[in-house]
Order: sequence, then structure tokens, then C-alpha cells
Amino acid sequence: MLQGAKGKMSGPPGSGTCPGPEEVSDLKAPLSSRFREPLTHARFQELFGGAEEPELPAEPCSPRLCGPWRRRACSGSGPGAWRVLLARLPPLRWLPRYRWRAWLLGDAVAGVTVGVVHVPQGMAFALLTSVPPVLGLYTSFFPVLIYSLLGTGRHLSTGTFAVLSLMTGSVVERLVPEPLAGNLSGIEREQLEARRVGAASAVAFGSGALMLAMFALQLGVLATFLSEPVVKALTSGAAVHVLVSQLPSLLGLSLPRQIGCFSLFKTVAAVLTALTRSSPAELTISALSLALLVPVKELNVRFRDRLPTPIPGEVVMVLLASVLCFASSLDTRYNVQVVGLLPAGFPQPVFPTLDELPRILADSLPIALVTFAVSTSLASIYADKYGYTIDPNQELLAHGVSNLISSLFSCFPNSATLATTSLLVDAGGNTQLAGLFSCIVVLLVLLWLGPFFYYLPKAVLACINISSMRQMFFQMQELPQLWHISRVDFAVWMVTWVAVVTLNVDLGLAVGVIVSMMTVVCRTQRVQCLALGLAEGTELYRPLRESPKLLQAPGLCILSYPSPLYFATRGQFRHTVEGHLGLGGRSKSPKLGGLPDRGAEPIRVVVLDFGGIAFADAAGAREVIQLTRRCQDAGICLLLAQCNALVLETLTRAGLLDRMTPEQLFVSVQDAAAHALERLKPTDPKICTVWV
Repeated sequence: MLQGAKGKMSGPPGSGTCPGPEEVSDLKAPLSSRFREPLTHARFQELFGGAEEPELPAEPCSPRLCGPWRRRACSGSGPGAWRVLLARLPPLRWLPRYRWRAWLLGDAVAGVTVGVVHVPQGMAFALLTSVPPVLGLYTSFFPVLIYSLLGTGRHLSTGTFAVLSLMTGSVVERLVPEPLAGNLSGIEREQLEARRVGAASAVAFGSGALMLAMFALQLGVLATFLSEPVVKALTSGAAVHVLVSQLPSLLGLSLPRQIGCFSLFKTVAAVLTALTRSSPAELTISALSLALLVPVKELNVRFRDRLPTPIPGEVVMVLLASVLCFASSLDTRYNVQVVGLLPAGFPQPVFPTLDELPRILADSLPIALVTFAVSTSLASIYADKYGYTIDPNQELLAHGVSNLISSLFSCFPNSATLATTSLLVDAGGNTQLAGLFSCIVVLLVLLWLGPFFYYLPKAVLACINISSMRQMFFQMQELPQLWHISRVDFAVWMVTWVAVVTLNVDLGLAVGVIVSMMTVVCRTQRVQCLALGLAEGTELYRPLRESPKLLQAPGLCILSYPSPLYFATRGQFRHTVEGHLGLGGRSKSPKLGGLPDRGAEPIRVVVLDFGGIAFADAAGAREVIQLTRRCQDAGICLLLAQCNALVLETLTRAGLLDRMTPEQLFVSVQDAAAHALERLKPTDPKICTVWV
């Protein structure tokens, strides 16, 4: 009967007799064999421990295009050099398989469309960074070009990003504040702008250097610490900051930029105080610009499937405003602030001034994290949608090199952008080649078309900043669904958003990450140890609280602990296990995981299912050792099942085998339960009738 029970629990379907110990067939026998001995970890290592994993084949490449590169790399340092070259230069992988007839037109149209939008958006985000508008054009050229060569996101559009511009602008204003007097001569104004450009470039250099250090340490996994609720709340809260920071430009007010905690409320108070000094001309320009930009954005979203390409509302607005300002002389008659002369060509490469680097590194770290988190999450969304994969560590390299090299050309921090990425996909972009077409458009503006933006009012750029925040504001529409799915994630979203809006973007990010991690720790501490029973007619063990029909043998207790076992959970683990077993003066309680009352039936064997324990630290391992000692003192045989290699190694180093034998460690709950029934059979003949 016991052998029949063992066969039912752990063996595959087959014949109906159970061999003795001397007749047990090897585990590599055909699956038609029904019964086998309980499989311990030691026996498993003896049978399967020496298996070698086959080497994965290298990614195929076109021989015609890749052959010369492969021969050149192999002649140097062997085949490994070619693999490194393929990993670090993604165009070598996708360019040989590029479908020129099917994809080239889509990439060209999408690239030109995004490039046209980059021009006004880059100049607008430069105002958020507190640097001249032409730097936004530089930041829309160099980083895009570099990412096209190093990035793995085929549908990702990089360049200026409102959140990073806002964070960088706060650093620039703190390091290079505008004099309180405000009346600066032309030379003093140029010197102030030069110092601010140097500060912004130093921030880009610092963030790029940090991302390259993270790449060298293979820390791409850090992106997982910025959860989706944190990233979305961060961008939504930053959108509020962008809206409030642009109010002075919308109203034509010259107000110093507020920085630090509660800067949003300080800006609102300053605007309300100076509201009577607002410029009617700039207020009218702002109202007309928003009246055009907002409906066009809405039309592009509602009719994206019917439009061959999105309507370039920003470009139309820039052209109309520039012509109107030039024809009406608004800059001289009504003192409307205009962009002014954009220098033609490129700046001379200059190494950023690193005098402030120690102070800047503290500000560069959150900028680097936001750059990596936003870019990686955005690239992953479109990679999943279109069926390819991205490499987070390669993304670190791409954005690190992009920020580091572009800082030499007076660029400020950059990353992937939500609006232009969506625009690129809607316009038919397929690969990173679209970024090269985008660079061509920006290059034309830098070389020849810059003077046409001389009369562009800065109020229009402020309106472009506000209208580009549409997607970030509309992320709040997901809150009801998030509340329905997970109230913990909803709480993380709200706490992060309130912290970003109330304090500032940097501190709000820190608060969001800390709260998100604390929720994980708190949830691991609230996990209950579950009592398991056998589902009748199967080999599956399910929690007893799910169904009263699950089978359980007298004297046998099977417990599962589905949480990591470390210093924060060791107390909960001890409390729940002792409650189930009645150790430490505690009475057995059915509330701890659903174990029914057994009356006076003593527990003689307990099986601990460690399959849900991903890791254990020294404190958790010592807790298991103490549990074995307490079970031995109480006359209970303790068996462990499904320990992964990492947990088993930690327990072994803590001295587990000094208290237990290898025969008490099993690869599955079924094997451990079969061994337990074998121990219980001589003392309780009722067991066979329970399990068969």
C-alpha cells in the first residue's frame, strides 16, 4: 500500500508494481516506468550534476557585407573580437538585413518629420535649461547621430527631453544665478550665458561619465529599481513644473527662476504678484499659439490612423509667429522677446569646465538614472510591440557616450523623448536609420536656415513646451485602472507625484524610489507560511485553505514559505512555522496559512517547501539551523524540498549539514512527502487509506 502511495505521489503513470530498494531502476530509464525512489539533492547531483550546457550559436550575419569585417576581426584577436564588435555596434547586425525597398521610404519620411519637430522643440527646451536656444539644436543633432550608431532601440527617438531640461535648468540656475540687479550689459549677459552653457555641458559630461561607469560595471539591472508607477508619476509631476515654469514667458514677465524645494509654489506666487506687469502683446501671442497647438495635437492623436503623417503644428506656428513678428515689428514696438540670431555652423569642441564637477556629480546621478530609466522603458515598449529585443547595458553605453561626446559641443543632457518617439512610429519609422534623416534636417537649420528664426517670439517656444506635455498630463487617466489592479502601486504613484510637485524633481525621484522599495520589503514581511495538501487524483500540492477536499496524512505537515528569507523576514518565518508546528510554547493555529485543526494528533515529520525562497542571507540561514535544532528537540523530522542552488549553498555554509543529512534534502515536494510516508508507515497503518 505504501509503495502504491509512493507511486501515485511521485512516479509517472505506468505499471502497477513497486520494486524494492535493490530493484529501483536508474532515473534515466524511460518515462513508462511508473515508480522510483525519492530523489534527494545528493542523488540528483550524482546523476545529472556533470551535464554541460551547449554553446549558443552566434547571431547570423550576411556573408557579403559582414565577411570582410569578420575576417579583419578574426585576424586580430580571434572570433571573440567579432562578437564584441557586433554587440557594441548594432548597425553591423541590422544593416545587412535592412529591407531597402520596404523600409527606406518610411525611415526617410519619419526622420524628416521628427527632424522638423526637433527644431522648434529643441529651442524651446533650451529655455527650460536656461541656455541660449541654439544649444537645443546642437542637442538635437549630436546625440541623435551617436545613438543611431550605438543604440539598440530601433524605434527610439533621442534628443531634448523636458524633464531632463527642467532638472538641468535647476542645477544651472543654482550654480550660475542671475544677479539680483538684473540690468546687465551686453558683455555681462554674454559672460553669464557662457558660464551657464559651461555648467549645462558639465552636467551632461557628468551624467555621461556615470552611465559609462554603470556600463563598465554591467549595472543595466538598475533600471528595474525605477518602477513604472515611479517613472510615470515623475514625468507627470515634472509636466506640472514645466507648465508653471513657463508662465512668466507666456505673460511676458522677466522673473528670476525659482529653484529648490517648493519652487513651484514660489513661482506661482511671484507670477500672481507681478501679474499687473504682464505684456498684452505676448499674452495675445501665447493665447493664439495655444489655440492652434492644442487642437492640432488632439487631431494628431484622434486621427493617427487616417493621417499619412502627423500635422506639424509646431512648425506651422513657428513660421506664422516669425512672419507676424517681422511684419509688425513686435520686438521693437511692443518689446516682445525674440530668439535673436542663431550662430551658423557648429561650435568648437571645448572640454567642459570641471571645477564644479564634485558638486555636479550629485546632480548628475538622478539625471543619469532618469535618462536610462525613461529610455530603456520606452525602448522596451516598442521592442515588445515589434518583436525584437534591446540590451540594457548597451543602452547605457549608447546614452553614456552620447552625453559625454555631445557635452564637448556645448550640449546639455539628452535622452529618449516620449513625443518624438511616438511621432516617429506613427510616421512609419522602422530602424535607427530614421535618426540620420532627422540629423540632416537639423543640420540644414544649423548651416543655412538659422537666420529665419531671428524674429521667433520666445512666448511661442513656451507654448510649444506646454503643448508637448500633453502625453505626460494624460498619464493621470491611468490612475483608476491602476487603483483597480494594485492599490499599492497606486499609492506609490500618488506619493511620488506629490513629492515631485511639492518638493522638486530630484527629491521626488528619491522619495519615489525609497517608497517603491519599502513596499517590496513590507510585502515580503507580510507573507504567510502556507500548509499544503495533496489534490486527490493528482500529484499536485495546493494550499489547504483553497479547498477542504485536499488530502493530508496524520503526523505529516507540508509547509511552503513563498518569500525570500533574510533579516527582515526571519522573525515572520519563525513565528509562522512555530505556530504550525506548536513549537516554542505556541499552540497550532488554523489561521496561520489555513492548516485545519488536528486535535491531539502530533506532528512527527514536517516538509518545508523552499521553492518560493529566491535567496537567503546569513540571518535567514541561521534561522533555518535553529529550526532544525528545535525540531530535533521536539522529536520532529525536518525535510527540505526544492532548495535552489544559491539557497542551498548559503544554508550549507551556515552549517546545515551539521544538523541534517543529505538524505533529508529533496528536489521536489513529492519526493520529500514519499520519504515522509515511508517513515510514518510503521507507526500509523491508517496512512495508506488516507493517500491511496
